[in-house]
Amino acid sequence: MSRIASEFWVKSYLKTLSLRGISAFVTSRGDDHAGAILIKLSPLNATATLFHRSFDLDSGEQVWAVLEQGKEADIDALIHRQRQFDPDLWVIEVENPENEAYLFA
Repeated sequence: MSRIASEFWVKSYLKTLSLRGISAFVTSRGDDHAGAILIKLSPLNATATLFHRSFDLDSGEQVWAVLEQGKEADIDALIHRQRQFDPDLWVIEVENPENEAYLFA
């Protein structure tokens, strides 16, 4: 199974959100082809949810899973630690008061 290049996926995701009128920003640009991607969903109330792609062991499919939820400052600190560990990491920040990320594999 081939993977979609990270940059292509990010551009598609940003376009999807834009068409829904949702603000989203690339806060850290990773490797164009194979960089892992984190999605920080902020409902603009000082909390956030951080998503990452993982594999469902039962189906073998890629799925988006919650990595962490909580205070936005704590999520930002986690992202900072992850970026120190993996400089090829993409981070996308989504600002949606409805608290929906509209993630797709």
